[in-house]
Amino acid sequence: MSVAPRTLLNQLYDVAVASALPDRLLAAKLPPPPRGRTLVLGAGKAGGSMAQALEAAWPVDAPLSGLVITRYGHVPPGYRPRRLEVVEAAHPVPDGNGLAASGKLLEQAQGLTADDLVICLISGGGSALMSLPAPGLTLPDKQAVNRALLHSGATIAEMNCVRKHLSAIKGGRLAAACAPARVLTLTISDVPGDLPEVIASGPTVADATSCADALAICRRYRVELPPAARAGLESEDFETPKPGDPRLAGHALVMLATPQLSLEAAAEAARVQGIAAHILSDEIEGESSVVGGMHAALARAVARHGQPFAKPCVLLSGGETTVTVDAGQPAGRGGRATEFLLGCALALQGEPGVHALAADTDGIDGVGPHAGALLTPTSLARARALGLNPQALLDAHDSASFFAPLGDLLVSGPSFTNVNDFRALLIV
Repeated sequence: MSVAPRTLLNQLYDVAVASALPDRLLAAKLPPPPRGRTLVLGAGKAGGSMAQALEAAWPVDAPLSGLVITRYGHVPPGYRPRRLEVVEAAHPVPDGNGLAASGKLLEQAQGLTADDLVICLISGGGSALMSLPAPGLTLPDKQAVNRALLHSGATIAEMNCVRKHLSAIKGGRLAAACAPARVLTLTISDVPGDLPEVIASGPTVADATSCADALAICRRYRVELPPAARAGLESEDFETPKPGDPRLAGHALVMLATPQLSLEAAAEAARVQGIAAHILSDEIEGESSVVGGMHAALARAVARHGQPFAKPCVLLSGGETTVTVDAGQPAGRGGRATEFLLGCALALQGEPGVHALAADTDGIDGVGPHAGALLTPTSLARARALGLNPQALLDAHDSASFFAPLGDLLVSGPSFTNVNDFRALLIV
């Protein structure tokens, strides 16, 4: 191998992220301007870069207006919106900025005609950023439910089922409000299976789940619902637009980037370096530390037995794991990626020749500021030499405090896209 393991793993992460950047993908998917207005509405961690790419590609003599919501710090440097408004708000727990911007966004969808075109820019994170509570609910209600879901261990599909039913804008409601205008949704997937109805809670997509499903999820994960939320779900007053709803007829959706495409780009980059690459799956879910242990078992089999793959090779995977925090337990420093790696480290116990990187492709793992971290065969020994207790840190969900003293946190800053978890295990 011609490059150091750390260098190669960083290169693979960079390639995976770069392959999902909107400025490479969006322009080719734009339709010609309509007879009427063109309105841009959207939300997500990639919202700022998607808006930038659209503004750059849209004809200068064609009218364009609208509003896009993105996370704080996720507007690309140097982008100064001219025809669009870009608002920053909080993620993963919504705030007042997101609430006000979501109300304004829904207002802009009113009064459109069949001659108008609405281009919706949707990416991961949009569910929290586009937070407009259902009638009778308050922002504190939504914040409380969001926090409980984030700590519950629920999958992203389960969380978004609840979120969309407690929303006045998600679960197809935004597209319904745009009727009779034509709606084109350009989306970047951050969810296992690339389900459009799950990405950002599907604001422009019909919803096949029900209020009863949302209630069942809350019972399963012991998520306490505010009285108004429970009443709205039990009465089915919070039901979402369903498949076949005439207000959504004729709408189109284009998937610009997906986790699988990013993994394929990273795999090709590894092969160029002479390293065999194997994509395990782009849909891996489960408790982060447990998934880390499973990846470690596979890497160890390769290292020791050459099964199921010969070394040198790199194992790639994506998806969205979860971190379950017990009620009342203080949240530690870290996120899904570093917790995955710490679980992996404890399972590997310094297995020679196994190196790993795990990071979130949006550049922020949990609350950040790191994107993830790197793991080497010496990580456990170095940590213990510093007096760290790896198992105690894992139990406290404080995984970043394991990697930070080692100098092994990956700090990239916001990437301006989001195709979720990226994991690479290199066995040499």
